Amino acid sequence: MESSDDEKDGAVDNHLLKEPSQSLASNGTKFVDEVLNGQNEQCLENFRMDKHVFYKLCDILQAKGLLRHTNRIKVEEQLAIFMFIIGHNLRTRAVQELFRYSGETISRHFNNVLNAITTISLNFFQPPGSDVPPEIAEDPRFFPYFKDCVGAVDGIHIPVMVGVDEQGPFRNRKGFLSQNVLAACSFDLKFHYVLAGWEGSAADMRVLNSALTRRNKLQVPEGKYYLVDTKYGNIPGFLAPFYNDSYRQNEFSSGFLPQDARELFNQRHALLRSATDCTFRALKARFPILMSAPPYPLQTQVKLVISACAIHNYIRREKRDDGIFKMCEQEIIKQIEESLAPAEMEGPVFHVDAQDLDVAFAAEQVQIASQLRDSIASEMWEDYP
Repeated sequence: MESSDDEKDGAVDNHLLKEPSQSLASNGTKFVDEVLNGQNEQCLENFRMDKHVFYKLCDILQAKGLLRHTNRIKVEEQLAIFMFIIGHNLRTRAVQELFRYSGETISRHFNNVLNAITTISLNFFQPPGSDVPPEIAEDPRFFPYFKDCVGAVDGIHIPVMVGVDEQGPFRNRKGFLSQNVLAACSFDLKFHYVLAGWEGSAADMRVLNSALTRRNKLQVPEGKYYLVDTKYGNIPGFLAPFYNDSYRQNEFSSGFLPQDARELFNQRHALLRSATDCTFRALKARFPILMSAPPYPLQTQVKLVISACAIHNYIRREKRDDGIFKMCEQEIIKQIEESLAPAEMEGPVFHVDAQDLDVAFAAEQVQIASQLRDSIASEMWEDYP
């Protein structure tokens, strides 16, 4: 049921829709109408995407029969509630104050939209194609050496909230409760594949193993590979840096000059792989709910990660020059120009090999993967000024 007219909206006084200020006291329908009929910047700020992108997503969800208008709340308002929550990390009470609906109504529509987006999420995750990514093809530092590379795989820890009895497995090595999320990213800030829900204490190699053996698995095109960190190992389909003690530090600072083929390979490998860091930053900048543990059931928290990544891909597809993407693209350009390695390189490094995987690789396949890395490094060093 709708809340009474005398409910105070002080919880949202500092939030977002600034003009006209009296609109904060109006109901959710009026608030959404004002945003969607106002300047595009208002929609981007409040609902985290441009107006035409927002409307198109509503049409998609409605056309597939996943959302429908109710007597009181249209599909546009249902999506607005969901986007407002995940785009500003707000709790139900704060959203109640603005939309003037009961907590039950807010929660119901939040979950309906979450389930709808999760249902069609696979439509927004496109596997890599056969063409050389332009980010490689157009840069002589990367082409032709990484011509068969389709992207980069890395993990990210998303804060999670679980019951006391479940906390042990979810406590990561830094002492925080998290889910270990594996993502395969393109070089243009999209997600090819996302696997969420693994406990924070799970080894990265174990999560990769799950991604390669489950029904909806991470697929690497024949003859192609993803770049990975040393924690995943150099195995068929996944090209890791050369392992050495100096890799523990951020050795590729501005002005760094590699001394041999391995150092040059590691430097350029790190520059390309930094695309995953920028993709994660864009995701968290748009959806700050992923930066803290929301008070939802664990399965809902897992769905949130998948749906956020799916919407991220959808927006990237529909609006490449979105403000958040433009900011992250500038960061990538600056990082590559300055030859800086991603900050995530700092810290402990784990050395693993193909024996840690359940996926069966013949010794010859593992040897070929090692030879591929050696040949790329040698060719790169021969051409190095």
